[in-house]
Amino acid sequence: MGLFDGIASRSIETTRLSVNILERAADDAATPAERTVVFVHGSVSSALFWQEVMQDLPAELRAIAVDLRGFGGTEHMPIDATRGVRDFSDDLFATLEVLGIDTAHLVGWGLGGAVVLQYALDHPTLSLTLEAPVSPYGFGGTRRDGSRLSEDDAGCGGAVASPDFVQRLADGDASDDAPTSPRSVFRASYVASGYASAHEDTWVESMLTTSTAVGNYPGDAVASPNWPGFAAGPLGVLNTVAPRYFDVSGIVDLADKPPIVWVHGTADAVVSDASFSDVNHLGALGVVAEWPGDEIAPAQPMVSQTRDVLDAYAAAGGVVTEVSLEGVGHTPHLETPADFRRALLAGIGYVGTPFDPAPPTEAIIIRSAD
Repeated sequence: MGLFDGIASRSIETTRLSVNILERAADDAATPAERTVVFVHGSVSSALFWQEVMQDLPAELRAIAVDLRGFGGTEHMPIDATRGVRDFSDDLFATLEVLGIDTAHLVGWGLGGAVVLQYALDHPTLSLTLEAPVSPYGFGGTRRDGSRLSEDDAGCGGAVASPDFVQRLADGDASDDAPTSPRSVFRASYVASGYASAHEDTWVESMLTTSTAVGNYPGDAVASPNWPGFAAGPLGVLNTVAPRYFDVSGIVDLADKPPIVWVHGTADAVVSDASFSDVNHLGALGVVAEWPGDEIAPAQPMVSQTRDVLDAYAAAGGVVTEVSLEGVGHTPHLETPADFRRALLAGIGYVGTPFDPAPPTEAIIIRSAD
């Protein structure tokens, strides 16, 4: 495992499964909740992706990064997608329970953003930092207001993933000899053009920990009478965020609203209003044949949906800070770590981390009912 200096790994036995976590070796387990930060990674990754951020946090904080089931060192148990992301969020709760953590500041990236939003619906949370999160209405197959395009969520779920990419994950392919190799996908989809890191081998190693066993990544599919001919099945990672199973827009109605920081890049290829992982957008581009048109299969406006829900959250009494990073891709915490760190620390109320003056890459919008 590619552990960085000062980062330690251990396994936690919970009532649900064995969960792997990363911690800073010097952190105090008695650190109070208001100074505890828990990181949740995205799809096809693991807690290894959080190490640079963990290293850079002030020593007064406790940092914990959790491997979701089927990723990293956590047990590879099947995922019941009909529960949305609740298998993941329930695993997280069970892990924090063993650690004696009643509440904390939660940070979620991509799929992890969906997980921490679900967690906040079910359990007290001090704050949420959402990095390039999945839309509150799921991934694919919805109009801007969250209404579903078809009853079976055609074009969503496990079949969206490239079979060759999945096979290369299973084979442990660390090369860059094909567009579908994990390393090539990292360079093309996870980060914006121009990003380079001495730790790229670690990021690829993290991707290769993804379980491709039945019930894990990407998930199963069912035939659909609607274009493009498939829909989300009941098992696996990508099906957890199919709109029929996943909708966390109910955060607007939370009685106790944790402050939310939303960090995203304008060059994100995965989560955007024109996502290259959205089959409907690919159909409009001619990449997927026989697209039936915008009336039937419009691209999902993912970022606009998130902004609409968070605007409603603010109007209902919550506080939302949006940090939009120009030219940044799907991993702001890797691409512009100082910007991400600043946003995170301000979001959790850490003293001495004002947003002003903002670096030129940041556009900051603060929303509240006031």
